[in-house]
Amino acid sequence: MNWEDEGYLLSKRKFRENANIVNIFTNSFGKVSGIVYGGNSRKIRNYLQISNKIFVFYSSKNQNNIGYFKTELIEAISPKYFNNKKKTSALLSLTSILNLLLPDSQSYKNIYLSLENLIKNFNLENWDSLYINWELNLIKELGFDADLDKFKKQNFGDKEILNLEIDGVKYQVPKFIISDNKNEKVNSNSIKKGLIFSRSLMLNKFFLPNNLNFPKSRILLENYF
Repeated sequence: MNWEDEGYLLSKRKFRENANIVNIFTNSFGKVSGIVYGGNSRKIRNYLQISNKIFVFYSSKNQNNIGYFKTELIEAISPKYFNNKKKTSALLSLTSILNLLLPDSQSYKNIYLSLENLIKNFNLENWDSLYINWELNLIKELGFDADLDKFKKQNFGDKEILNLEIDGVKYQVPKFIISDNKNEKVNSNSIKKGLIFSRSLMLNKFFLPNNLNFPKSRILLENYF
């Protein structure tokens, strides 16, 4: 089995002396695992960094055995934000979440497109609210629709934080999440509440039922707000 595609590096771990086992979220093939020989060499190590966009050549003799990647850098994402702890944490968070929740070798083109759009907008002032909306879209694409649109018709007055019941569970939801104005400036308190809301949904729908550990990088992201 041989193919080539683009994708984002979700995880890597050392394998033998000079190789890595990596998970890559590809455009056409979803999350795929493979071995990168020479992954610890200076040349490859410099760009084989979490969240970087790379082009991969995949080969495997048998679908039951792990395959092999040859890689080329398309765009160095992570180095752009080495001096920004919030955005670095967000990149580690989203890659960890995708790595844990995406099944292997299943195409999720809508999720891939939404990830592309989020990263392209990382330099916008409202990147943090866009990140929260990305997580909520991920939750929807993975099978649980919180159906937040149904609350738009309700009159909440000047309340910034809303008490909403979703699927029998009560949550505190910042008003900006159900707003149609996705470009509005949102204060840090609302961002933190939004991250807590999204985390609670993911815990209740995916992590707790499947006995998965929630990523520490995602919790760290909340602490920056």
